[in-house]
Amino acid sequence: MVFKYGIDELTVHKAMAICEGSLSGIISQEVKEKVNNCRDRVIKIAKSNKAVYGINTGFGPLCDVQITPEETNKLQENLLITHAVGVGKPIDKKLSKIMMICKVHALCQGYSGIRLEVIQRIIYCIENNILPVVPEQGSVGASGDLAPLSHLFLPLLGEGEFWVGEAIVPANDLLKKHDLKRFKLEAKEGLALINGTQFILAHTITGLYKMHYLLDLADVSGAMSLEGFQGSEAPFKEILHKIRPFKGNLETAKRMRMLLRDSQNMKNHFECERVQDPYSMRCIPQVHGASRNAFYHLNELAEIEMNAVTDNPIVLSETEAISGGNFHGQPLAMAIDYTALAASELGNIADRRCYLLLEGKYGLPRLLTKAGGLNSGYMIPQYTTAALVSENKSLCYPASADSIPTSLGQEDHVSMGSISGRKFNQILENIEKILAIELMYAAQALEFRRPNTFSKIIEENFKIIRKKVLKLDEDRLIKEDINTLIAMVKNRAFKVNLN
Repeated sequence: MVFKYGIDELTVHKAMAICEGSLSGIISQEVKEKVNNCRDRVIKIAKSNKAVYGINTGFGPLCDVQITPEETNKLQENLLITHAVGVGKPIDKKLSKIMMICKVHALCQGYSGIRLEVIQRIIYCIENNILPVVPEQGSVGASGDLAPLSHLFLPLLGEGEFWVGEAIVPANDLLKKHDLKRFKLEAKEGLALINGTQFILAHTITGLYKMHYLLDLADVSGAMSLEGFQGSEAPFKEILHKIRPFKGNLETAKRMRMLLRDSQNMKNHFECERVQDPYSMRCIPQVHGASRNAFYHLNELAEIEMNAVTDNPIVLSETEAISGGNFHGQPLAMAIDYTALAASELGNIADRRCYLLLEGKYGLPRLLTKAGGLNSGYMIPQYTTAALVSENKSLCYPASADSIPTSLGQEDHVSMGSISGRKFNQILENIEKILAIELMYAAQALEFRRPNTFSKIIEENFKIIRKKVLKLDEDRLIKEDINTLIAMVKNRAFKVNLN
């Protein structure tokens, strides 16, 4: 299968497929012509006397300084060199690759004025896992992600660094090894490369990809906890949610019904005297569903951005190049912050379910151990979930609520969306750990409901856990169990697809 850059619609799953090598990205003849035609327009503008931002003028507050045709190329190279001021740890290599994929797709729309051979070099790097080193800090998310994108494309000039395995090597050394020439950038090309939202977008794509699985897994862990608690399935009835028909709520309630279908344990609870369960059990559709609604919204916006042109200026004709604000990260930043809060709530409610399973109610022993006193059982892992939930709450402060003027006031309102994207992924990493601990608790609780049986999907996931993590009969070092389950969550070892 192939993906046609600049023609096909890019989605989260297609971006991840190209990144992982299961989908190949190509440039069609139609796109080559669009890119070449736009390049011809830029050349004519660069030779004219008309001042056009970034083509024959300086940048930012220096936009009123016109540049001679002879200085145009040097201007573009200086742009990358002076803007590569990122700091902090390098981002994950996968993020660098997704940034390049998104940038290629944007450049292939035919409004950026870059040479075809530059785009083809980026594709070569994608296909051969020649991945630049990009620091995680330094973008304010307007004028695009200037610093990270500068680091991403410095290696085109023979500057900057590449990854080789886990080692970092000078870019020029790796270019020589692959017999690749260093580029000399020409008019508009530097701006085309570093103006854009691809840093924000790459973090959004990886976050959405991860959150999609975690939303489904949260339903599974929630259903397993409910079974261990012997809660009621009545709050998941379809009629209840049809009269308050939020999309995410309906989806979650349907999944809960499927997860509890044909459960002997549920049937044995049918005639019990309990009137209602705590909110963390009975409000799973409303809470998980609200998180799903936020996910759907961000996914919709991200897919618009993935197929958009976000550099500046936008070259429309030989006489018109508009200097606008398509590079501004606000459309994604606000939604990322909101979705980060929604992701955090998956951990918040999971921690409450963990606590309920420890209380020793409704047939469960306190701390999920029958040998309490000498043994602490599962007392302490809930401290960890509480700590992670608290950390996530601190990460939920919306980065997009802030703006600090830059560029001598020319860029006087910025999105801070890069920070939003980074925090979103930090929160999701904590959710992986919280759900791993809930799955450990839920599996232990299910042991005390035997010989009752559960739905097919819950029994399958119970077996997946027990292949790696045994029932806790007496105290042992639990750390390895937790780490094993976290790795299983990260590797998507659990069955969450109910179709």
